[in-house]
Amino acid sequence: MGVMTQVLVLGGTGWLSGRIAERWRDAGARVTCVARGDRPAPEGTVLVRGDRDQGAYDALIGQHWDEVVDISSTARHVREAVAALGDRAGHWTYVSSMSVYDEDETIGLDETGRLLAPAQDGDEYDYGREKVAAEQAVRTLGERAFIVRPGLITGPGDPSDRFGYWAAAADRAGTGPILVPERGDRYVQVIDVDDLADFLVVDGRQGVVNANGDVHPFLDVLERIRALVGHTGELVEAPDAWLEEHGVRYWMGERSLPLWLPADMPGFTRRRNDGYRAAGGAVRSLDETIRRVLDDERARGVDRERRAGLSRSDELELIDALRGQGAHAR
Repeated sequence: MGVMTQVLVLGGTGWLSGRIAERWRDAGARVTCVARGDRPAPEGTVLVRGDRDQGAYDALIGQHWDEVVDISSTARHVREAVAALGDRAGHWTYVSSMSVYDEDETIGLDETGRLLAPAQDGDEYDYGREKVAAEQAVRTLGERAFIVRPGLITGPGDPSDRFGYWAAAADRAGTGPILVPERGDRYVQVIDVDDLADFLVVDGRQGVVNANGDVHPFLDVLERIRALVGHTGELVEAPDAWLEEHGVRYWMGERSLPLWLPADMPGFTRRRNDGYRAAGGAVRSLDETIRRVLDDERARGVDRERRAGLSRSDELELIDALRGQGAHAR
């Protein structure tokens, strides 16, 4: 009988990191998760409670890991993990982000795109720059390092509520209208959380990979969602400037229209993903992901309070205001 693969997941109790721990467990590895808080780790894994601000690695002294996986977006935490564990890790996978790139204008940007300046200690927190600095720390491990840059991750349980907003909005509207950004050159590019988790059970991969799904026109995605939901109401289109004037935010957060981006960011959702596919990454059909997300939204409640999107009452208020000014409807 072979020696069991030893895997350390820095996290393991969250949405993505928990799935990564499960995949390694299912692959026959002995999985240890290091996490703070009171959330459980997946059944069949070992949970070590540790705060990365307060000596999280003390309980791991003397152990060697065939694989370490880290998804942190705090560069200091990643640097400290590499310093504490790097000489005892056979391979290190770091989950970074598409947000590391310094420009969003170029369509079809690949892994060689220019990066943001790395965050420095004492800077105001900036997600993309923190990820760049974290990547730098992981790169010091040389050929043992594998850096994965996902795009927008979606799927059941998504804590950001972004992609799922549109399934919820269509479902709760029924025969009523939905507020959408104005048609134009808008696209959506997401990766299903379970495709990403499967990809992260790696065996010695090196380098950098943009992990993302295929590019789809935004309105095509909406039409697929509406077809699966059975929404028969209108799509009421609002110009970007009007939405901004009425306090609707881009992309994410409260009182937002998720996945909507400024017109000067055409490349953000149109990155290359052929490196991911060449490395064995799977991209399930968009319809399958939508079905999974819709089931999850219905289970969690389409009228619940969300981290991203509009409440139905806010949405209807905005539609009324827009129609008073002669809105476009489809």
